[in-house]
Amino acid sequence: MINIGVLISGGGSNLQSVIDNIKSGYINARIAVVISDNKNAYGLIRASEVEIDTETVDFPSFDHRSDYDAHIVAILKRYDVELVVLAGYMKVVTPVFIDAYKNKILNIHPALLPSFPGLHVQKKTLEYGAKFSGCTVHFVDEGVDTGPIIAQAVVPVLDDDTEESLSSRILKQEHKLYPLAIRLYTQNRLTIEGRRVMVSPPISHDERINIAPPHSSG
Repeated sequence: MINIGVLISGGGSNLQSVIDNIKSGYINARIAVVISDNKNAYGLIRASEVEIDTETVDFPSFDHRSDYDAHIVAILKRYDVELVVLAGYMKVVTPVFIDAYKNKILNIHPALLPSFPGLHVQKKTLEYGAKFSGCTVHFVDEGVDTGPIIAQAVVPVLDDDTEESLSSRILKQEHKLYPLAIRLYTQNRLTIEGRRVMVSPPISHDERINIAPPHSSG
């Protein structure tokens, strides 16, 4: 069983999904600590309710981003964290962080990367006229949403979609996809070959997440 450190900035719905899937036995791991750059993040309450240790780090109190990340890394090391999960964490990590946890940091992004990286993803999707969106779990590298892709779930874009409705449907898939990716990691089933992430043994039919909901508004 490995120790996971989860970094959040807000509500922590993906954190809750990980908590629930650990409790059910789907993920064989424990969350050792939840760290937030926002002392008012509701995710801190979610963690405290199930007696997970929490830490809040005040970003403005650091002169340099690298110093901030070094402090985060020190906390993670103190809790013997082996895998870092970014769950709505609104900071781009620096090489200090990357070097300390090379290929051991996961992120989930609400689009089908490499399309629409960064912020305001649903707005960009609708403005571009894309017919499909979704979410992507990837390893974190030095770029913004550029790391090797582990898994993706596809969500059709409906004609009457708003940013809110599309985001809500994507979020439902995030809550399924992230636990799957974390499970694959904890089972030592992921190998990075260049830009490709190989899964061995392959994802089974029961594990696979494809398209939801059907491509209609009815």
